[in-house]
Amino acid sequence: MSKHFFGWAAKIAAVVAVGIGTVAPAMAEPLFPGGPDIPGVPAIVPTASPCPVVEAKACLRLSTNEAWLVDNGRVIFGPTPISHGMNGYETPPAVTKISFKREFHWSTMHNAPMRWATFFNGDMAFHVGPVDSKSHGCVRMTEDGAHRFFDYLKPGDITQVIQ
Repeated sequence: MSKHFFGWAAKIAAVVAVGIGTVAPAMAEPLFPGGPDIPGVPAIVPTASPCPVVEAKACLRLSTNEAWLVDNGRVIFGPTPISHGMNGYETPPAVTKISFKREFHWSTMHNAPMRWATFFNGDMAFHVGPVDSKSHGCVRMTEDGAHRFFDYLKPGDITQVIQ
């Protein structure tokens, strides 16, 4: 091969090496301010929990029908859509603890299945159910949301429900 070819090859290699060295990863702005980049998917840049109790592992906001899983005040999952108690059966704002979990629970009170049930306030629980209609106090979630809450939360973990 000629000297001319090697000269051009060296110049191209130098330009490529300089270009690679100066490229830095771009920091993405969240598509949903105050939330993750895509609902239900962890944020590229973790966001702060909307709940003020830093120790809370689960955060629910009744006014927007959203819930998050949290670690040390930072969102690790969510927001995920929820529905909550109807008039007369309200889900009250409170700070409570997870009491127990049942993968398959049957509500004898309402004669209904409660898949991925995670109980947090007496007989209230996060579980799979229609998020487009109100409940008798439980927090209904999508299959994915309820499953993630069930897998992440442990008895004794703090839950905060805010208005």
